Formats: sequence, C-alpha cells, structure tokens
Amino acid sequence: MASTKRSGRYRRGRRKVCSFCVDAIEIIDYKNVSRLRRFLTERGKIVPRHTSGNCAKHQRMMARAIKRARHVALLPFVVK
Repeated sequence: MASTKRSGRYRRGRRKVCSFCVDAIEIIDYKNVSRLRRFLTERGKIVPRHTSGNCAKHQRMMARAIKRARHVALLPFVVK
C-alpha cells in the first residue's frame, strides 16, 4: 500500500522575482500609491520580503516610500 506522505520531503516553489528589477525601476516614488498598495496587507502592514519577492535593495526603498506616503496622508497607518 503506497503512502501519500513523502516522509518529510517537500517541494519548494519557484523563487519570486523582484517586480522592480523586472521593470528596471531605479527609484520608487512615494506618490505612486497604486503600486505601493500592492505591498500592504489588508490591515495596512508592509508585506515581508519573502512574501512579496522583492530584492533587499528594493524592499528597503519600498518601505521608505510607504512610510513617506503615510506621513503625507496618501496611505493609512492602520485600517480599522
């Protein structure tokens, strides 16, 4: 009888590709709210790097842009 369990092994999915690198974007603008909204959860938190697929450089730039957009009231700090 064949077991459906794989004895501790699992297959990892493909690594996500940084969307900013693919589009050759050098600077992430805080005024581009539609692009920044994709990297926020429904609660308003910044999505981590392993979930979004961003590289480290663009993740830092994106987090900075989201924080700037929050300060000028383009994005919410929290969603109720």
